[in-house]
Amino acid sequence: MVKSNIKSMGLFARFLTLWVFLAIVSGISLGNLMPALFHTLGNIEIAHINLPVAMLVWAMILPMLLKIDYTSLHEVWAHRRGVAVTVGINWLVKPFSMALLGYLFLRFLFVDWLDPRQLDSYIAGLILLAAAPCTAMVFVWSRLVDGHPQFTLSQVALNDLIMIFAFAPIVGLLLGVASITVPWNTLFLSVLLYIVIPVILAYVGRKMLLSRGILDEWLHKMDPLSMAALLVTVVLLFGFQGEQILAQPLVILLLAIPITIQVYFNASLAYFLNRRLGVAHCVAGPSALIGASNFFELAVAAAIALFGFESGAALATVVGVLVEVPVMLTVVAIVNRSKSWYERGIK
Repeated sequence: MVKSNIKSMGLFARFLTLWVFLAIVSGISLGNLMPALFHTLGNIEIAHINLPVAMLVWAMILPMLLKIDYTSLHEVWAHRRGVAVTVGINWLVKPFSMALLGYLFLRFLFVDWLDPRQLDSYIAGLILLAAAPCTAMVFVWSRLVDGHPQFTLSQVALNDLIMIFAFAPIVGLLLGVASITVPWNTLFLSVLLYIVIPVILAYVGRKMLLSRGILDEWLHKMDPLSMAALLVTVVLLFGFQGEQILAQPLVILLLAIPITIQVYFNASLAYFLNRRLGVAHCVAGPSALIGASNFFELAVAAAIALFGFESGAALATVVGVLVEVPVMLTVVAIVNRSKSWYERGIK
């Protein structure tokens, strides 16, 4: 974490990686000890969006949204180079690099350890995952790197708009399928839950807190709640798949490898391109994170719609869910610790 975040969130944030590791272990353990409870919680969903997780995501993203000065959104134009990098990585690089990595690892390197009947399905799941840029968790990652709030919100909204038109053609091209069943209900409900409603609440809440002069005080109070929500989310995500993880750990590990490489590749490429173009670190950080993370709810829904609940594609997208938080936190750490190096390069 950057120093300002460490001071504001204290010991809890300093050892966040340790707490996340413990949350992963707890989630897997509890998912196997109390499967009925996690099955019940996992089934509380609408259009493949789990409502308990959605509520926790709100707790995580509202502090970031409260920081946004909504009257200054037009200033994002000054960061258009960062926008261009993020859009390019998300739509011109990430789906195609994931297709290449999936083919290389699953068709060649790992072919002897995977069910040959599921190989095409696994690769399809990886492509679906990479073709859907993240909507909600990006706000969390951006906040952890002191990202520019207006840039983050504008970039996420732009990606969602592009996704409406580009998701199906890109997936169809890479899968060689004439028509793709896009789970529109998942896409639109996600935008409503993770952007429209929280932004309205944050806009109203910010005006009210500013009028009373207590915005900073409330943001400080919300920090521990936000981090606690992140850990509970990790427990739930790993608890939902606790039985699956222990039932076929090798398959999950092998699928996680190309996903992890893809995250680091795209985050690094976005970070270096932003540095090369002289983009401020507060924009380059969230740009790299947006370029690397995935909209796993949409990917899971599309995989189930196209290939079925028990398919390899559905499993591959679920592995993306499991990889998302721990791997993205390491990217956050790299972005924060390299800030002085980054800024030396753009002076």
